[in-house]
Amino acid sequence: MSVNLYRFGKTVVTIILKPLFRIQTIGTESFPKDDGVLICANHIDNLDPPVVGLTSPRVIHFMAKEELFHVPILKQILPTINVFPVKRGMSDKGALKKGLKLLKEGEVLGLFPEGTRSKTGELGKGLAGAGFFALRTNAAVVPCAIIGPYKPFRKLKVVYGKPIDFSQYREQKISPEEATEVIMDEIRKLISAHK
Repeated sequence: MSVNLYRFGKTVVTIILKPLFRIQTIGTESFPKDDGVLICANHIDNLDPPVVGLTSPRVIHFMAKEELFHVPILKQILPTINVFPVKRGMSDKGALKKGLKLLKEGEVLGLFPEGTRSKTGELGKGLAGAGFFALRTNAAVVPCAIIGPYKPFRKLKVVYGKPIDFSQYREQKISPEEATEVIMDEIRKLISAHK
């Protein structure tokens, strides 16, 4: 990764998006300062990844749909800002291995468990991938709620919840689907508490 390019991109995005959407960030004081972190956020707009990237206290690695890596300009830019491809449906073994490796190396992985944007703005059903990462690593799992709308000069909130303690769920050997539902429930609570 080019740290300088990531920082440059974050600075540019912050200068443009923060005043445009009056972005308010809540809850970063409980964000883990080191070790692996899995951020799981709801997905309401194409701008969600840069908005989570600019509000996160740490550098994030994101998965993005493989199709974006076939777009001429994007395929050059995305890898330099910590984005790697994943095939639809989260059944891409290469992407899963890469995500596990990042978390085990103490990096931050950002996911949108719904897998696609919500057309209604309501929280949808999460895919098993988020639960897979939560159960297969000791990474802190941080729920994140993006509360819109994305309208110029209307306040947009990005709320980070306290890390979910997954040790009990790992011991109970719950399924990835059940683990994802635990995460989605925490995102749901954040949305409800901060609307």
